[in-house]
Amino acid sequence: MKRNPCLPLVLWALLCSPSAAQADDTRFNAADINRLAEVSEPALSRDGTSIIYTVSTANLERDEPQSDLWRVRYDGSGRVQLTHTPDSSESRPQWSADGRFIAFLSDRKVDGEASDDDTKTQVWVMPADGGEAHRATNLPSGVEDFVLSPDGKQLAAIAFDPEYPPGTKKPKHPLPIVTDRFQFKDDDTGWLGNRHKHLYLVDIASGAATQITTGSHDEQLPAWSPDGKLIAYVTKRGADPDRHLNFDIYVIAPRAGAKERQLTTFAGADLDPYWETRPAWSPDSTRIAYLQSGEDKWIYYAPWQLAIIDVATGKATIPAPIDRCFTKPRWSPDGRSVYALIEQAQVTHLSRIDLPSGKITELTHGDRFDTDLDVSANGRVVVLGGDSLHPPQLSAVEQDKLRLLDDPNPWLDQKHLATTETLHLQSADGTALDALLTKPIGYVPGRRYPTIVRVHGGPVYQFSHEFMPDWQVYAAHGYAVLAVNPRGSSGRGFEFAKAIYADWGNKDTQDVLAGVDRAVALGVADPARLGIGGWSYGAILTDEVIARDTRFKAAIAGAGSGNMYGMYGDDEYAREYELELGTPWANRDAYDRASYPFLHADRIRTPTMFQCGERDFNVPCIGAEQMYQALRSLGIPTELVMYPGQHHGLTVPSYLRDRMERNLAWYDRYLKAVGAGP
Repeated sequence: MKRNPCLPLVLWALLCSPSAAQADDTRFNAADINRLAEVSEPALSRDGTSIIYTVSTANLERDEPQSDLWRVRYDGSGRVQLTHTPDSSESRPQWSADGRFIAFLSDRKVDGEASDDDTKTQVWVMPADGGEAHRATNLPSGVEDFVLSPDGKQLAAIAFDPEYPPGTKKPKHPLPIVTDRFQFKDDDTGWLGNRHKHLYLVDIASGAATQITTGSHDEQLPAWSPDGKLIAYVTKRGADPDRHLNFDIYVIAPRAGAKERQLTTFAGADLDPYWETRPAWSPDSTRIAYLQSGEDKWIYYAPWQLAIIDVATGKATIPAPIDRCFTKPRWSPDGRSVYALIEQAQVTHLSRIDLPSGKITELTHGDRFDTDLDVSANGRVVVLGGDSLHPPQLSAVEQDKLRLLDDPNPWLDQKHLATTETLHLQSADGTALDALLTKPIGYVPGRRYPTIVRVHGGPVYQFSHEFMPDWQVYAAHGYAVLAVNPRGSSGRGFEFAKAIYADWGNKDTQDVLAGVDRAVALGVADPARLGIGGWSYGAILTDEVIARDTRFKAAIAGAGSGNMYGMYGDDEYAREYELELGTPWANRDAYDRASYPFLHADRIRTPTMFQCGERDFNVPCIGAEQMYQALRSLGIPTELVMYPGQHHGLTVPSYLRDRMERNLAWYDRYLKAVGAGP
């Protein structure tokens, strides 16, 4: 992924010809997307000598994603793959406190066990140096999450209630789906009924499991205190937990019959599981670091803050109240500071927060996007992070400098990648904005290029200085890529994010168009060859933009919708709709605004491809289907592409490549002259 030396313009002109582009394997192409390896879940041993982590790749033979466990020493030596299971995956590795073994989740089968396509994910353990693993749990519905006890003899697991009564044979056909819940579907879990996720204690030696929480609610994100006396977890309670977002942290002693105790009392989300951040115990087991969101009304628009709570008294504080988002808190060994990731405009950096003073010190710098971290008991720190030319890499943090431990994609060094620059601009009403501009490979100043405007999901998310494979493919094929962070984006504070609250497609459309105007004014974007596209809210906003502006010659809307009337009750967001928009029957104006693209489809002139995952409960296919049907009725060129068996995020390698190639062909069809090169 390193930049290749600049080549003379004559050579670049040759490379940009059709024949040269086809023969040039130094450009990033659609097939390269499935060559990328992703590092995640770093875990330092207690003594800080080694790190275990997950590496996810595409198994092209099986056409499935696959993840394995790797280990590297803190000094950078001894990098080794610990698991080799082409027919299963391992994830969420954890060290025993004494460093003798590691535990992890896997959907592998026990030797000699009958083949079953519905094999459940369980906890497995193996020697820390590698070797044979054995299954530590055998819960009927599998294990969703777990944490080891400090003495390594037990684990606390999160598992669903059994699907079938104990001792009964699995029926030939699934049982009828029956529910009376307000939220009755979830993109990860599927259909929701009266089965819930609860906390179990499992003896590692015997596999004996004891359920220690019950009820019509779910427990998530377990965390065992260092002294072994308490397990913390996150749950929603009340008459109907589906109707609110008021997550709280509870604690319970690790024994059967123990009584749980509610720890947090803020009337909003205390550690929403959406942020994938478990409660972080202080080294002395007296405090917990966690993330506190805003009140329910603001859903995900309010930045989530680092909070510290005293376990004995329940007193909570916000040590560094800044208008930005924190994630992944980890304590320093002395308990005086917390390490966390903090999001700013276009970047996310690892920082250290001094608790007595609230002072924040950045430990990583520049145009980068950090995704995870860990801290050992002796104070060693590792971080996962990358930039626009590098997918996340594992590095040691030493005196505010990074020392690379693992780059899982060294082959990218042989690829010529497009660079990305930041644009600063203003919207029509004077609001300050930023955008990222990736110029095509072989860019010649003064020449205009077909330009693809990318729209991010969320809506509370942002484009950052991170590696974007699709941008590299587009740039390699002669496109400029423009990515605006409109109002509604994160990284700029609460007021900026909530500017689109209950008013989608208005100010954020203005901001996207302001970015387009800037790219045209710079002489990069060709105003006659503009395309636009996005996934999730990026597709929702794409629909909004093309219904309000006809300048775009091609659009691709993936997993989106232009009709929120049709989404209410069909996706997983009825609660969020009611909090932000109200109900469709009582708040027609709000739903009319949110459904502008469908209700005004007759204003669309842009040829548009709609895409979706067949099993997506996040933004179901009905959203793509309705917009496709509207454009087909109006005679606007359109296509509908549905990926079988896929949820909101595509995972099948052949589908990922198909989507990239299909998108490229759609844009080529409408943005490039016949026979033109990249």
